[in-house]
Amino acid sequence: MPGQMLHVGMTCMCPHGGQVQAVASSPRVKLSGQLAVTLSDTFTISGCPFQVPIGTGTKPQPCIKVQWLVPAMRVKIGGNPVLVTSSSGICQSAEQIPQGSPIISVTQMRVKAQ
Repeated sequence: MPGQMLHVGMTCMCPHGGQVQAVASSPRVKLSGQLAVTLSDTFTISGCPFQVPIGTGTKPQPCIKVQWLVPAMRVKIGGNPVLVTSSSGICQSAEQIPQGSPIISVTQMRVKAQ
């Protein structure tokens, strides 16, 4: 599906409010002065407050990374598919437990990809 291309300056968070930070691996393409991101880049999450109930207490189970599953199909950077606003992914804990989809709220508005 088409959508706006994502870049390292996008505003994205996990379902619990933790902030996603992208680290681009290719310096080839910039969008609004920010590096474009691809499926192979690293997406870490900080500040996730999620906890699961264990007995009478709770155990911290914060989201720590995003694993993107569906990138753009036609546009690539260095052979890696780019990510767009319609891309789907899953936030994961340190134990790789799926915790929900990332929420993209702000990105550049000029460049679309499919």
